[in-house]
Order: sequence, then C-alpha cells, then structure tokens
Amino acid sequence: MRPSGARSLRVRVTVLATVLVAAAGLLLLWLAWTLVGDAVDAVPHLPPGTLVRVDGVDVDASTLAQHLRQHAVNRVLVFGSLAFCFVVAAAAILAWTFTSRVLRPLREITGTARRLSVESLGERIGEIRARDELAELARTFDDMLDRLQAAFDAQRHFVANASHELRTPLSVIRTELDVTLSDEHADEAEFRRMAGVVLDATDRAGRMVNSLLLLARTDGAGLVVREPVDLATVVARAWAAVRAEAEHRGLRVTLDTPAALTVGDPALLERIAGNLVENAVRHNVDGGWIEVATEAGAQWSTLRVRSSGGLLDPAAVPELFEPFRRAGVARTARSGAGLGLSIVRAAVQAHSGTIAAEPVVGGGLAITIRLPAPEHSGAAGL
Repeated sequence: MRPSGARSLRVRVTVLATVLVAAAGLLLLWLAWTLVGDAVDAVPHLPPGTLVRVDGVDVDASTLAQHLRQHAVNRVLVFGSLAFCFVVAAAAILAWTFTSRVLRPLREITGTARRLSVESLGERIGEIRARDELAELARTFDDMLDRLQAAFDAQRHFVANASHELRTPLSVIRTELDVTLSDEHADEAEFRRMAGVVLDATDRAGRMVNSLLLLARTDGAGLVVREPVDLATVVARAWAAVRAEAEHRGLRVTLDTPAALTVGDPALLERIAGNLVENAVRHNVDGGWIEVATEAGAQWSTLRVRSSGGLLDPAAVPELFEPFRRAGVARTARSGAGLGLSIVRAAVQAHSGTIAAEPVVGGGLAITIRLPAPEHSGAAGL
C-alpha cells in the first residue's frame, strides 16, 4: 500500500504540470488564431464588384476573402483544439509517470520510517538511484538513524550497567539478611556484623543513586548558578576530603595551585575537582604520586591532575569518560561506580569548557580541564 502522502504529492505535481501545459497551450492557440486572422487580413483587397472565377463560377472578391478568412480561422481552431487536447493529455500521462519515478525514493524513505521501531533501528534506506535533493534527504535520514541507534545502544548499555551496579549491594543485603536470620544461634555480635555489612551496602547504593541523579541533572543541562569561583579553593576542599586516604596509602602529593578564577556553579566545580582528586587517589598504586596544578590565563583557567597508576591503552582513554568505566575495565573496580569522569565531563561541558585525558608514561593518567576565565565567560555562553 502506497503512502497517502506520496500519492497526494504525486497528484498535486501531476495537476500542476497539466495546468501549466494547458495554460501554455491555450496561449499558443490564441496566438495562432490571432496570427492567422492578421495574415488573412493582410491579403490585398480587390476593388469592390470585382469577380473572381472559382471552379468555373464567378464569385465576388470581397465574399471570397471573407470566406477564406473564416475557413482559415476555423481550421486553426479545430486542429489547434485537437492538438491542445492531445498535448494536455500527454502532459498529464507523462507527469503522472515520471512523478512516480521521481517520488519513488520518497516512498522508500516513508516506508522505512513507518517500519522503524526501537527494535528495528538497524534498517537503512541505503543508496538510491536519484542524485538530487531526495538522495540527500535519504543520506540525512540514514545519518539520523545512525545517531539514534547509537543513542539507544548507549542508553541500553547505561541501564544494564546501572542495574548491575544497583543489584550488587542489594544482593549483598539480601544474602546477609537471609544468612543471619536463618541462623538460630546468631548472637549480638553476628547481628552487629550483619548490620555493618548492610550499612556499607546501603551507603554504596546511596552513592550510586546520588551519582546517577547528579549525572542526569548535569548532562546536557545549563547552569542555574553563575558566580566567580577560584579553582584553587575547590582543589583545596577536594584535597582535604581525601588527604587521610592519600596519606594512608603513602602517596606523594604535589599541589601547585595559584589563584585561577572562572565563573559557574560552585557545587559543580567542587564536584569536578573532587572527582578528579578522588580518582587520582583511589585508582593510584600504593606509594605512588599525584600532581595537581591550576593556571590562570587570559581566556581560560586550567586545572590539571596527573597521577601514577596502572598502564593504560591510549585508544581506551576516551572510554574512561563513559559511564561505568574504570581504568578501562567495566564494572570490576574495587570501589566507586565508574561515574566520576562521566560527571566531570558533563559538568565541564555545562560550563562551556574542554576536557582532555592522556596516559602517563610508565602508568597513570593525566587530565586537563580548561574553563572560561571570568572576562570570557559571557562569550562562552555561561
């Protein structure tokens, strides 16, 4: 069954082409009738009373001229009308036929769009014979489908990973409750141990939910709060939160943080610095090192965090910014949910900044963030 939209367009194009040809035919017929009449009138007139012999019969010259003129005009009208009808009919048939061929790619596009669903996003229009605007429309439609499929695949992957991450602490809680409650001889110490495990699991689930909510609010959203923020200040707060853990692991930390102002949401900027410093500590090796530096520029303020760690494949570094990726390994880290760098990227983009990451020679990761300086924050869209 052909789409009604394509059929309607075919009818409209056919009617338009037929009307245009009919109008042109009428104009030509009128011109021919006028020219023939003028040509007959231009024939020299004989003096009144002059007789002209036609087939052995004497006829008055003025009567003969009038008859010839009327005869010529009538023949133009008859044969012109026949030609007009033939041309209009041929135009309608040709317009209907060729419009069908021209609109075939449009029917293919419409048919593909009707068949598409979340489960069949892999279908494409492909190359079509036409090399016109419809071919460009088909290519644009296929490109849009590629982006939609990538978005749906990423969404499925994200939901699957989030479900896995949330199921783990819930499974721990359920197992601990089942084991402890089924033990008839469980004492207070056993219940306290169970309560501690359940508390840790609920804390992990709570952090996961908070991270997901923060990522959902940040990703693709604009800033609500805009005020001057010193990157050195947010780095100091972030370092204070992980200093005890870093000292416990014997990490050597170098802080080079002169004042570097930017404009944005203080809470998000603190989350950026906090996630970067936390990752540098928790994904480090015992006895490793961390370098944190800020720099103020004319257009950009820079925050750079470098740390030692495991060896990273340069090709896998961009994957670190995807949700639930930790040091290139999905869902296998000992702590964290793998959302830290995803939140950082979303927050940096919300501030019209840039973020780049590269592996450190010998193992580790270096992340550089550039945020608009205060005098350029308006031009950057903040």
